[in-house]
Amino acid sequence: MGCLSERYLKELSIEIPQVDKFYGKFDWKNLLQDLGKSYDERLHIERVLTTPAHYAYLKISEGCNRTCAYCAIPIITGHHISRPMEEILDEVRYLVSQGVKEFQVIAQELTYYGIDLYKKQMLPDLIERMADIPGVEWIRLHYAYPAHFPEKLIKVIRERPNVCKYLDIALQHISDNVLAQMQRHVTKAETYHLIRKLREEIPDIHIRTTLMVGFPSETEEDFEELKKFVREIRFDRMGAFAYSEEEGTYSAQHYIDNIPQEVKEKRLDELMAIQTQISAELGKSKIGKQLKVIIDRIEGDYYIGRSEFDSPEVDPEVLIERNENLQLQIGHFYPVKIVSAEDFDLYGNVVLENS
Repeated sequence: MGCLSERYLKELSIEIPQVDKFYGKFDWKNLLQDLGKSYDERLHIERVLTTPAHYAYLKISEGCNRTCAYCAIPIITGHHISRPMEEILDEVRYLVSQGVKEFQVIAQELTYYGIDLYKKQMLPDLIERMADIPGVEWIRLHYAYPAHFPEKLIKVIRERPNVCKYLDIALQHISDNVLAQMQRHVTKAETYHLIRKLREEIPDIHIRTTLMVGFPSETEEDFEELKKFVREIRFDRMGAFAYSEEEGTYSAQHYIDNIPQEVKEKRLDELMAIQTQISAELGKSKIGKQLKVIIDRIEGDYYIGRSEFDSPEVDPEVLIERNENLQLQIGHFYPVKIVSAEDFDLYGNVVLENS
């Protein structure tokens, strides 16, 4: 069940006949029926969390109306469909009643939220209303789009204390040549302007991005421009990947995948080496600072936690050494002073009330 079977249902059924049945990404009602169950509309906001009990992922829309040349998501999931705001807020209230404190707000494209239902970008309004719900301690935003970024959202992130100073915004590239080929509908100048505005108006914001190397016809000059961009901006969090052609996309139909795989991998390694150094330097700059940390789990000799600048599983963690005099509870917040740093993770000590 999921994206693969949504797109290749017939082909998979033929190629892997041993599987009893394949379901598409949205075919869960048929799955329930085949299991001898039925769907009860009254329970539509209730969930069994597969994350630790103190945080949850909150999907606010499905699908995407962007037409990036390389991306198969619109082919798989279809056009952007926003969930009604009241339904989302009801789900948040329910999850808070179950002990959830932290919400990772996700979508294929966050900033498009509301245009189909309300004829305007409604993400800032949604986040403000979420922030007003008692018990919501952290709200973190994932997968924004740089073109037509809603300026009101900057004010919301800056002024609401329970909206994390964090933004996940996939930029993909900086060369105008590559951005145009990718059909990103944003320019180098606009990208720099947005990042500078975010950093000027939201002190301490941590920006996470994703970049792509080896897109068809990416020249050495384009790649050097990308490396310069990463060195200049010094992203707090950054991932990168090499271009891989997706069947049915615009780039698969109109471009030749003409960058050799070994060149793609070399560029990827170079880019990530730059970021590793930057991450190490940014981590060391936090030594001596005090952060609010939520504890996710116990692992070996350490409590493992995160600050508001860290999303689960993909970002750095804060490690606090366990001892017989320190009893921390999973899902609780603690003030932690950072005492050392590695390339990605931080080490800290809990600041006790009488210290």
